[in-house]
Amino acid sequence: AAIMAVSRPLARFWEWGRNIICVGRNYAEHARELRNALPGQPLLFLKPSSAYVREGDPIIKPYYCRSLHHEVELGVVVGKRAHSVSQQLAMDHVAGYALCLDMTARDIQAECKTQGLPWTLAKGFNTSCPVSDFVPKEKIPDPHKLQIWLKVNGELRQEGETSAMIFSIPYLISYISEIITLEEGDLILTGSPKGVSAVEEEDEIEAGINGILTMQFKVAQ
Repeated sequence: AAIMAVSRPLARFWEWGRNIICVGRNYAEHARELRNALPGQPLLFLKPSSAYVREGDPIIKPYYCRSLHHEVELGVVVGKRAHSVSQQLAMDHVAGYALCLDMTARDIQAECKTQGLPWTLAKGFNTSCPVSDFVPKEKIPDPHKLQIWLKVNGELRQEGETSAMIFSIPYLISYISEIITLEEGDLILTGSPKGVSAVEEEDEIEAGINGILTMQFKVAQ
């Protein structure tokens, strides 16, 4: 009932939600393909709300990036404030879901890792967070039983089951809310399955959650 009473429509969370909290290396095979160690606790980074881009508008490759990668992810949309919530109560704070892309300037990320610098230039640029339509949680009884996928120019690049997440959604919400208070309209990106690869100008990206939705974006310079 609390979710239904909000003054701002959660169906358009990208217009007013403030925080985008991203979880890195939450699928073991993706961590391995990038030669990263498996995390002992969630690896968090942030994107600004200016990273949002909606279907119909292009993904803009940053001028400083030579290798722009796609990462398809299930997004969790927060429905009510969460501060230090338990795993048992975490799902009460979920309003719904969205399919998201964590667009990554991979060459810049590699440089940042080498130099021990933050990932902001690699992860937080404008249009680095394409999002689908909002899906109310009633339509997804178990978010850990979904198949997400991504194609580039019709070729399947990524496909994965959300059951393969290292850290579950209740665990992530509980963990994050101990550090960052989650507010209504915030978005959590839950990690990407294996198969990330580079995209070029004019490439067409299509992604989906099997049986629920698809979305399409074009890459521009």
